[in-house]
Amino acid sequence: MRRIEPADLTIFLAIARHQSFRRAATELGVTPSALSHALRSLEERIALRLFNRTTRSVSLTEAGKRLFDRVQPAFRDIEDALDDLNSFRDAPMGLLRINAANTSARLVLMPIIGPFLRAHPGISIELIAQGALVDVVGEGFDAGVRFGERIAADMIAVPVGPRQRFAAVASPDYFERWPRPATPRDLAGLPCIGFRFDSGAPFHWEFERGGVELEIAVEGPFVTNAQDLMIDAALDGIGIAYVLEKLVEAHVAAGRLVRVLEDWCPYFPGLYLYFPSRRQIPAPLRAFIDFARAKN
Repeated sequence: MRRIEPADLTIFLAIARHQSFRRAATELGVTPSALSHALRSLEERIALRLFNRTTRSVSLTEAGKRLFDRVQPAFRDIEDALDDLNSFRDAPMGLLRINAANTSARLVLMPIIGPFLRAHPGISIELIAQGALVDVVGEGFDAGVRFGERIAADMIAVPVGPRQRFAAVASPDYFERWPRPATPRDLAGLPCIGFRFDSGAPFHWEFERGGVELEIAVEGPFVTNAQDLMIDAALDGIGIAYVLEKLVEAHVAAGRLVRVLEDWCPYFPGLYLYFPSRRQIPAPLRAFIDFARAKN
């Protein structure tokens, strides 16, 4: 068997993590056709098929899965060894890859990324915003940002950003046509703007006051998976939206949106930056955690 180079295994790991030639090619900065050719060359040299490939999917074969399980930890050890060299520098260096929901990225990460990069010119950040939860380890991220209840139990979670709460809002002209709800139960029969998770599950609006907790399944003419679109729909008078308070503060202050049920909207713990338990936290991630904590 001809010699297998580390670059060959880097290509293999990228395809295995993403289960996609297009996304792996984007990560590595090459074309999908070049990546496919490189993988085919690797499979020919080892005389084994590592992936099952169709026009719609890419998945590991049994041989590929065994190679992935053995090689990925070894490459992690190499990354740790290289990152350990940061201890000899005056400041940490390297790439920090973070996965976050779009709203989380806007509310918590973007306000601190600029100051952080100015404070750490040797670090660069790749921030990928997507609604669905991903395997941060399998997808090659250093960390993710989500609300605490959505984080797997085997992750280390560090709070970032302030407490949050939701706000029920609608346009002034909406309330010229429909009554203002006095309690969450009054939402029944009122046009509301629904939210659906990327998993397909609907979000039930959660309220609490004086120890009484209510979970309301609302109905209405418009459902989306993006809070910014919910706000646009509320501004257009389509219905009542239930979105993070910080996203609508300016609209409420300007009178473009009106809050209701404010005393039923409790505060809850904010967002968490989470990462896998490892022997050594990469220096760029450690620097970012320390910086975020100092800003809280």
